[in-house]
Amino acid sequence: MSVWERLGSPRYVVAPMVDASELAWRMLCRRHGAQLCYTPMLHSSVFVKHPRYREVSLASCPEDRPLIIQFCGNDPAVMLEAAKLAEAHCDAIDINLGCPQAIAKRGRYGAFLQDDWELLSKIVQTLSQGVSVPITCKVRVFDSVEKSVQYAQMLETAGCKMLTVHGRTREQKGPLTGLASWAHIKAVRDNVRIPVIANGNIQCLADVERCLQEVGCEAVMTAEGNLHNPCLFEGCSPPVYEVAQEYLELVECYPCPTSYVRGHLFKLFHECLSLPSNSDLRNQLAKGPSISDFKAVVERLRAIYEPIHEGRQLWTQEYTSYDMELPPWICKPRVRMAPEEHIKKMEAVVSADTATVDEKENNMTTAVKRAKRESSSEANMSKKKLKKLQKRQSDNPHCRKVFEKCCQCPNPVGLKCEFSMCKACCKTKCYLENWDCPGHRILTRTRRERARTHAATQNPEPQSQLICR
Repeated sequence: MSVWERLGSPRYVVAPMVDASELAWRMLCRRHGAQLCYTPMLHSSVFVKHPRYREVSLASCPEDRPLIIQFCGNDPAVMLEAAKLAEAHCDAIDINLGCPQAIAKRGRYGAFLQDDWELLSKIVQTLSQGVSVPITCKVRVFDSVEKSVQYAQMLETAGCKMLTVHGRTREQKGPLTGLASWAHIKAVRDNVRIPVIANGNIQCLADVERCLQEVGCEAVMTAEGNLHNPCLFEGCSPPVYEVAQEYLELVECYPCPTSYVRGHLFKLFHECLSLPSNSDLRNQLAKGPSISDFKAVVERLRAIYEPIHEGRQLWTQEYTSYDMELPPWICKPRVRMAPEEHIKKMEAVVSADTATVDEKENNMTTAVKRAKRESSSEANMSKKKLKKLQKRQSDNPHCRKVFEKCCQCPNPVGLKCEFSMCKACCKTKCYLENWDCPGHRILTRTRRERARTHAATQNPEPQSQLICR
């Protein structure tokens, strides 16, 4: 029997999400159709070293099953130790090989291990032989379908018992996310014997059914679609204030950091809080320090939109959305800008910035232009240095255009220095010759005398010793 079957043959899976798939959110998702949940990604080394981190990360309840705990890391021994500490609290251990963020690159884990197949094989082998629960992996694809298939086969050979394939490369993130390739996932599904979960492009229940049919995978996983509509697997889109209220009630039963709660509410209220008329609510949610503040925001949104939703009041405010034909108070997925559109937008921004710089250069003072022409080194001067050069041409009455040099070095002399020196030279002189300089606030002599007086009062010399001397 496969791992997928032992987990109850789940078809609807909620992804592991950093600071988002905590116990309260998992329980909300399970209420609304999720059949398998993951913990957030846990750092194996921190999990091993810090009991408090381990305690918080393992927070669960009997209803929170089946559950898979996900770890990241690059040391097989450390990851094995973490897996042994967690195996009694879950149904499987997952290895994160898909995180594309910069922090994963710095820490050398997630998707940035996918080029080191020897290390990955050792990690999967070590964990699969060292713990009693199955080892699964969550990966991203390569540009090449063939390499993606070989990658999956390598993990299967090493001991991976179930594979979640996110149909995007590690470069597809943020504004360059784009569409996931189901063709890559299907190729992997057709060439491995272990269960495969498809991840990517899931924003509604119709996407789930279409993915299961086109890819032929055992289950479908969603992340961002779930954050905007936790009722996605039920095929419905309830009012956001109802979902938010239910989530806050669960948070009271299963406490979590307020930053997690605030993040979930911002996702749910994304459309509502984007309206100018709700800017005060947005600020209240951003600054509110407690659950009671969040509840107040939910109640205010309910008071505004529930009469409209129930037809007791007309929706008179102008609202335009090109995502879906749903009003802003309804749970709906966020449709990202296409990467091509984002690139065009950034090119336009760069062009506008270049035009602004050119205009500033045309308005430069004659002195700056002459200085730029006369010096070859200044011809390649950065914008920052050019701005400094421009500032020197300003008629600032508080600026000393002519200054006296230090008697020891080329630096400007201090205006109030008693020795006509710069601060560095004055400090050296006072240290070596035991002087004070009130102008530079260097009190070497005074502090030494205070130290001697203090030492004398703390350790008075016996009279007998003074006589003997």
